[in-house]
Amino acid sequence: MAYFKDEAELLQILGALFDRLKTDARIAPKICEGKIVIQFRYDEPKGIITIDAAHPPKQQGAYCDVFWGDTPLKPDVEMSMKADIAHQFWHGKINLMAALTRRQIIAKGPIPKILRLLPAVEPAYAMYPKLLREMGREDLALK
Repeated sequence: MAYFKDEAELLQILGALFDRLKTDARIAPKICEGKIVIQFRYDEPKGIITIDAAHPPKQQGAYCDVFWGDTPLKPDVEMSMKADIAHQFWHGKINLMAALTRRQIIAKGPIPKILRLLPAVEPAYAMYPKLLREMGREDLALK
């Protein structure tokens, strides 16, 4: 079952999540400690989200910048996956190490850097389904 019908819906939902993450005082500063650019490349539907935690943010109130689509930034870490895998990950239903081993997620770059960020994003596992409900998308909130 595909959770997102198209790139616009993927952007609307994951874009809203990443907008919250970049301003969340519990999560974003820990991500920024890594001083890296992380790019997520999604398929089915296609989409690209890039987190720039290597440079000072341009948006006031944000700890890092997030870009949707192509960007001239060169990622330190590139994570490729189906959008459904990302959806399950943000619910806390996907173990990153297992997904990397099974090639559900393909990582390019220094994997230890991304693994160090896992504890930082754990609060997002509760944030994501709450956000879906706020958006009126209870149908996407996994049990």
